Amino acid sequence: MSEILETAMLICFGLSWPINLVKNIKAKTAKSTSLKFLLLIIFGYLCGIAAKLVNQQYNYVLAVYFLNLAVVGANLIVYFINRKNDKKDVK
Repeated sequence: MSEILETAMLICFGLSWPINLVKNIKAKTAKSTSLKFLLLIIFGYLCGIAAKLVNQQYNYVLAVYFLNLAVVGANLIVYFINRKNDKKDVK
């Protein structure tokens, strides 16, 4: 039961990241994005993954952690692309 609840929590959090990714791609600016926040979320997902690996819980919940981490990682990439665009616009 705890795995189902953990997966539900991850899905709820995870649904917001693709929406945020699309918003950031369309915005073409990093001005409204917090690098510290993205890194904190990535750290949290890495801790969740590490907990699963340490406890040898290789199940579908681990896959959801990796999926969420990938989408937040894509947000991080877009952040740096947009920051580069912001620097070009200043010149």
